[in-house]
Amino acid sequence: MERPKSFIPIPRMKYCYFLSLCYALIISGCTGDSKENDTIYLGGQINNPETDFVVISKENEIIDTLFLDAKNQFGKNYQKLEAGIYTFNHPPESQIMYMEPGDSVLIYLNTLSFDESLNFSGSGSEKSNFLLDMFLKNELNNELILTYYKIAPSEFARITDSIRQQRIDKLNILSEDREFSEEFMEIARASIDYEYFDLRERYTFLINKYRKDFIDQFPKDFNNYRNEIDFNNRELQDYYVYTNFIDDYLRSKAIEYCTKTHNEHKDCYNINSYKNIERRIILIDSLSNIESLKNEFLDRLATQAIVNAEKASRIDSLLRLLKNIEYTHLKDAQELARIQKVYLNGQSLADLWAMNTAGQEMTYGEIIKRPTVTYAWSLYAPAHHRWQHNIIKTLRKKYPQVDFIGVNVDINDREEWLRTLETFGYDKSFEYQIARRKISRDSYRRYLNKLFFVNNDAIIVKGDIQFGNTDFEEELEKFIAQ
Repeated sequence: MERPKSFIPIPRMKYCYFLSLCYALIISGCTGDSKENDTIYLGGQINNPETDFVVISKENEIIDTLFLDAKNQFGKNYQKLEAGIYTFNHPPESQIMYMEPGDSVLIYLNTLSFDESLNFSGSGSEKSNFLLDMFLKNELNNELILTYYKIAPSEFARITDSIRQQRIDKLNILSEDREFSEEFMEIARASIDYEYFDLRERYTFLINKYRKDFIDQFPKDFNNYRNEIDFNNRELQDYYVYTNFIDDYLRSKAIEYCTKTHNEHKDCYNINSYKNIERRIILIDSLSNIESLKNEFLDRLATQAIVNAEKASRIDSLLRLLKNIEYTHLKDAQELARIQKVYLNGQSLADLWAMNTAGQEMTYGEIIKRPTVTYAWSLYAPAHHRWQHNIIKTLRKKYPQVDFIGVNVDINDREEWLRTLETFGYDKSFEYQIARRKISRDSYRRYLNKLFFVNNDAIIVKGDIQFGNTDFEEELEKFIAQ
């Protein structure tokens, strides 16, 4: 699921202002002589900030939080940071960058188009710009793969080999000009490799699912890249291309395991099924020894399995599995399991409470009068809730016989919720905020991709549907026909 992006250029006046900021920082000595010290300077400016701070982290550990000043600028010298990939986070968006001692990196971005407007400048910034360029190219691959999976495997192999070589050639030219460190070159080469691996992994999945007439045409060495995978690369664990590939690899291997052990292969391609997720959990636990990387996948997979569970027995089985593999965040999973057991198929929502925009608390039994689809959203995921509401707006027109109800999960943020509804023009007659709940806000945010099909008696008919699911409208029409 990729949200559409549009390029927003840096306005000339703002860009000139940013250049003056860079000059002022250099003159004032903030950056120092990057060739003669082991400090790292990081600073920059954010236009249209979503929050008043940025967070710097590495390997899923927060390094520092920097607050924006009155001009939306930030900056700081660091004395003891190691070379490597760091994550720059301005909630709700984030991006990676590469820094090493001696670098003086300045960041400019406009939150209206976070990735496309993001610009690194200053000493050492070329490394981050290369990785950013790889990220943007990888996003374009999402469109490329949907076109190219229709061509024969031998031709796709030729195209991906060509893409890989182009990336290598560009890196070598940049390296000759910029004299990149060997540490960075290893990461840059790996980023190219894992982009290549991922293209082939995703193509393999699509062919197996949609173009079975091509299966016998795969070159024998097409998937040989699987022998080169390193599931314990600490330097890459923060890198989108690397983790995205692992995610796709786990999906493919779980499906392959299913098709070998089950006769009904169509069910094997339901990646939200309990058996599929269970297999991926077992795989990542056995393949990676990096605790933080492993937990990143386990957190996501455990959440996915619980919030899509339709039976209490499935939830209990998952909790036993997580306990057996000594999952670090077992208590969080147990809390989420308690929530989901209220939302299983056949359960009634009639006695649960929500608040309307007038401040009146009501039960779902009072709110729901006809076939209804409910979805959760959060103020603190603005890009996500805009995307959700755009989809819902289209569905309301297409299926007027169904009520689509948005449920905001940010308990106690009533005024901000109302401002958001006003700002984005969301239809207030279909908007509610959860009320009288004792569960943590973070647990409810695990439901931001979840949809419930609820009948006019406020009973859940189907609860394993997610935004972006390709079978969504088919399932919705079945629901309407009941």
